[in-house]
Amino acid sequence: MHKLVTKTIIRKDKLAFDDPEALQALCGTNNTRLKLIERTAGAQLHLRGNEITIEGDDAATAVVRSALEQLYGFARKGKHLGSDDVVRAVKVLAADSTAELAPIFGDTVLVPRGGRPIAAKGLAQKQYIDLVRGNDICFGVGPAGTGKTYLAMALAVRALLDKGIRRIVLTRPAVEAGERLGFLPGTLEEKVNPYLRPLYDALHDMLDPEKVQRLMADDIIEVAPLAFMRGRTLNDAFVILDEAQNTTAEQMKMFLTRLGFGSKAVITGDPSQTDLPRGQRSGLRDALELLEGIRGIGVARFTDSDVVRHPLVAEIVRAYDARDRARFEAREAVRAEPPVPPEGPDARPE
Repeated sequence: MHKLVTKTIIRKDKLAFDDPEALQALCGTNNTRLKLIERTAGAQLHLRGNEITIEGDDAATAVVRSALEQLYGFARKGKHLGSDDVVRAVKVLAADSTAELAPIFGDTVLVPRGGRPIAAKGLAQKQYIDLVRGNDICFGVGPAGTGKTYLAMALAVRALLDKGIRRIVLTRPAVEAGERLGFLPGTLEEKVNPYLRPLYDALHDMLDPEKVQRLMADDIIEVAPLAFMRGRTLNDAFVILDEAQNTTAEQMKMFLTRLGFGSKAVITGDPSQTDLPRGQRSGLRDALELLEGIRGIGVARFTDSDVVRHPLVAEIVRAYDARDRARFEAREAVRAEPPVPPEGPDARPE
């Protein structure tokens, strides 16, 4: 029996660049960015003079050619892209070879003082930003490290600076303490700070610390546990509920019904990472099923391929997800098995 061997056809493609400075910015010091493109796309690149030769299969060559042309265009316009941006550009084109990078990387949400501009780092983030802008309520769902909360915070700060809203409200459920924060030692701020620290950190990334303190003192920015949202109506506000997988169905309903006129709400979380007691249904999962298809409510779903932290984070997320899926499938298989008929003298005849 003869074995069929499929031979991969390697093609060569050559590109010439007429702007030496832009070409240097594209290649990076010691061609480090070309090496990143090689590893990410699975092709070989050779630089000679002002020409780059691409060697790879048809798909990889097409991705690299588009990436080089579009990134070179950014370099000619003086737009700085870091090494991580170069890698994500290749990944975007690998997912969709016809994608245009300019609308993704050119859509700056916020420019922090002294920091790098905050913008989408891939198709999923761009779609998320557009959904938040276009809907009064938006869910950002997926694993940690995909930028769900950070981008929502940047959009909220941008809306405040543009006077599109009058205040920002940031909240998270304090799962370990539940609704009984009063039983914990210390002041109210000391009790809830461990749960809200990530939101404070993101704020200080985007605004000067003095400005954050002033806005919080004037109640223009409020950071509070979810338990304190009960009974309020929030008008002209940008409201963000983070770690929403740790809400109960009742808490989620309470939060969603706080929304007043001129307000926008963003709910972020990962339904697979709930810290609720065993057997208690997540309010995030419940809301996603119940509210699907309602006009004015957007849902952005991220996967482990959208993780924008260290590359190892994506691998870690995949490993945990695979383990959790295996456990779930094993439980479902046990439930599907027919009951074993009783044996012995106490067994009842059919």
